[in-house]
Amino acid sequence: MQLIITDGWTARTRAIQLNGAKLVLALLLAATLLMLTSVVLYHWVFLTGARAGWPIMGPLAEIVTKDDVLQRDRFLRENLDVLARRMGEIQAKVIQLESLAERISGLTGVANPIPKGASGKGGTLVMGHSLSMLELEATLTSLEQLTGERADALTMLESRLLDKKISAMMVPTRVPVEDSVVGSPFGWRVDPINGQSALHTGLDFQASQGTPILAAAGGVVVTQEFHPAYGNMVEIDHGNDLITRYAHAVKTWVKKGDLIKRGQLIAEVGTTGRSTGPHLHFEVLVNGVQQDPQKFLDAGKDSATAGASTRKAGNTLAGTRKSP
Repeated sequence: MQLIITDGWTARTRAIQLNGAKLVLALLLAATLLMLTSVVLYHWVFLTGARAGWPIMGPLAEIVTKDDVLQRDRFLRENLDVLARRMGEIQAKVIQLESLAERISGLTGVANPIPKGASGKGGTLVMGHSLSMLELEATLTSLEQLTGERADALTMLESRLLDKKISAMMVPTRVPVEDSVVGSPFGWRVDPINGQSALHTGLDFQASQGTPILAAAGGVVVTQEFHPAYGNMVEIDHGNDLITRYAHAVKTWVKKGDLIKRGQLIAEVGTTGRSTGPHLHFEVLVNGVQQDPQKFLDAGKDSATAGASTRKAGNTLAGTRKSP
């Protein structure tokens, strides 16, 4: 390709010969210059005119940018609505946790640390209208505070349940000899050795020699000795001035100072001391005074029955929820 350039003043003519490569380069250079010119014109004329409020450029800029603004607003609105729905779901779960804490409190008899109607403190998320960013942030902050308070309250409830469980484990409500028959109850009776009326200060569990004797509750062994009347004897301190005594054992498996768990093997039934046959003489002492052990054992039976009923009701409720 050949370009001929003529100068009108000097009447000179100049020819430029363009081959394929030079032609392509020239076209690219021209396109680049055109693009840069367009960008400069856009920024100088269009944007400057739009910002300055020129009569034509202002409305033209609104028309050009209107779709972009609408799309951006629609995108933000949709995301805000999604976040609002998620926060509503979280608030619903918080309310469910409050209901769960109330049910657990009712079933266990432990005071509920979450007051009734406390869910209103967090500010209920109203979904009747679209929330603004400021409303969403305020609700999020309130919800974060509410979840923290509920977590602390449930932790407190867990601590109280643990304390109650430990207290129950330290009360002698477990039968010390399994599958045995009570021979002599607590109270006045004719003494089998001297034939005189005497107060029987415990329960006698009839069992063959060597039958395991189990701790009626957890505690610490405070006595392990041979007593002239009680024979081989073990005493366990359960705290709160509560002590259980196990007498006439043929063999003891614990010593003074041992930490004992509920149901742990501590001795074997025998007939040592003042005894007419193999049996366990079991006593419960409160502040050093013998009490009727049967009252404690009956309390344990009532608790077990109530616990079984609660578990059965819970299983039934869970099955109902799972069913369609």
